[in-house]
Amino acid sequence: MAANYLKAMQSYLKDSDLPKLEQLIVTKSWWDTVDILDRVVGSLVYNKPELEKIILQWNLSDNIWLRRVAIDHQLLRKEKTNVQLMEKILLHNLNQTEFFINKAVGWALRDYSKTNPAWVETFIEKNKERMAELSIKEASKYL
Repeated sequence: MAANYLKAMQSYLKDSDLPKLEQLIVTKSWWDTVDILDRVVGSLVYNKPELEKIILQWNLSDNIWLRRVAIDHQLLRKEKTNVQLMEKILLHNLNQTEFFINKAVGWALRDYSKTNPAWVETFIEKNKERMAELSIKEASKYL
């Protein structure tokens, strides 16, 4: 039911709604709200690649929830994942102590491992010294 509502809601959103979503993320900050919004934001960015610059700004934010959405906004994209964008975002979020960031890094990698396990294995191998154990554990689930 929630997935159907989410799809219907996404069809009404415009790129001009991104600042409103940002406000919702920073004022209703908790994983249960933010983890729904990452898909909404992701669909907007997918349809309007020029919005990637906003996602990159969120990735640099001090607000962990904006960064979490930046990390996970491409979940479920499979072959349509912008790997260069994902890698840039993930690299910025290594060496973190924040649970919700480390979990998001792991989820993004785990999700993409279903599509491109070799890329994820290589990413982990190259960056394991900078990755939290939680991120590696989550990322490796399907490898």
